[in-house]
Amino acid sequence: MKSPDSLDVASHCARAALAMMERNKVPPHPENYAIWYAYVAGRNPELTAAIDAILNAGKKFTSKVNDELYERFAVFPQDTAELREVGQRVEEAVGRVLEYLSNANQGTTSYGAALEDFSGKLADGPSAASLPELVAGILAETKVMADLNRQLEQRLENSSNEIARLRNHLDDLKREASTDALTQLANRKLFDHSLNLAVLDARASEAPLSVLMIDIDHFKQFNDTYGHQLGDQVLKLVARSLTEIAQAKDTAARYGGEEFAVILPATPLEKSMEVAESIRSQVSTKRLTNRRTGQVLGQVTLSIGAAVLKEAEAPDSLVHRADEAMYLAKRDGRNRVKSEADLENPIETAAK
Repeated sequence: MKSPDSLDVASHCARAALAMMERNKVPPHPENYAIWYAYVAGRNPELTAAIDAILNAGKKFTSKVNDELYERFAVFPQDTAELREVGQRVEEAVGRVLEYLSNANQGTTSYGAALEDFSGKLADGPSAASLPELVAGILAETKVMADLNRQLEQRLENSSNEIARLRNHLDDLKREASTDALTQLANRKLFDHSLNLAVLDARASEAPLSVLMIDIDHFKQFNDTYGHQLGDQVLKLVARSLTEIAQAKDTAARYGGEEFAVILPATPLEKSMEVAESIRSQVSTKRLTNRRTGQVLGQVTLSIGAAVLKEAEAPDSLVHRADEAMYLAKRDGRNRVKSEADLENPIETAAK
């Protein structure tokens, strides 16, 4: 299989993107081109679904729609100077590709006109004296066109390689910007974004969506007693357990401080309680020891709350109910799992 960044595939995607933009009356500036190139290349399933939905609904790609697509799928999680610089370099490279393709189209048009002119002269029955001149003219125009094509191929290859390098660098920056540096889990910003998408998917598929809110018991006391370095090791220990238990479809995140969260798509409340209990049990079996002194520091325990999405519920409300269940677990003695059904006034849920 050819790489999506190989010259012929990249050229095909570039031309197909421009053709679709023209057909849907989308202005061909770099921001729009980046979105439609990604759509044609098929690298982003969420982007593909979003554009397909607009196309299938017969809606127009207005400036507002185009801006929303760019903001949703191309704007970076954090507006750092380095991200802005790389983004600008990508736009410049895309702009050069557009210029190359425009020049190629002009060259093709000019070559076609020259061939038509030669064809007309040949149809008129050239004399023996003028025929060599006509042939020489055709050869000269063909050489010019061949040179233009070679230049275009080289420039497209250079630009394609540059865009590939920039995109890889951009992916690294975006990953760093959406990852908690200490635990390597998703950070709060990525959690919020992932939850919004998960809610949309749950409504579209009518599948249950659960959320776990997790808090390390007595973490502040542990930090104050043993110091932040050992406190960081506790956070990493919990993160490792979340990573081991969470499935590929799930999103485990450091929500803030000593609090974690897990998004569980296609998971009813009962199943989310089983996942929560697995996390709690695995962490509680760990015994902490100061490797330098050999001092036994005890065990880490978690209080976990679970909630499942209600029909037409906002993401914040789902998180709030899981959080309330987590605080109930703390009030009931810590080191346990509670769900929204355990609250004093349980909320009837759409998915059981």
